[in-house]
Amino acid sequence: MGVSGNCGSLYIKRFIQGEDRTQATMFPELLDDYVAETNPVRVFDVFVDELDLNQLGFEGIEPAATGRPAYHPAILLKITSTDI
Repeated sequence: MGVSGNCGSLYIKRFIQGEDRTQATMFPELLDDYVAETNPVRVFDVFVDELDLNQLGFEGIEPAATGRPAYHPAILLKITSTDI
């Protein structure tokens, strides 16, 4: 985790990064295995990734230079929209 920007040779990210869904867990399964290939949430995931959230008026697309890294607005949209 870090800050987006280039401080000499240091490159730090400004958004909290989600877990990789292909990351192995303590069980033999992968996190991605818990969602069926035919689950509509996969379509929604791709749909949100293709949206221009800045053009749609979402705030926080450009991360602040200071403070704790935030969650990217696309991640928050996916969480709140799929919970309905």
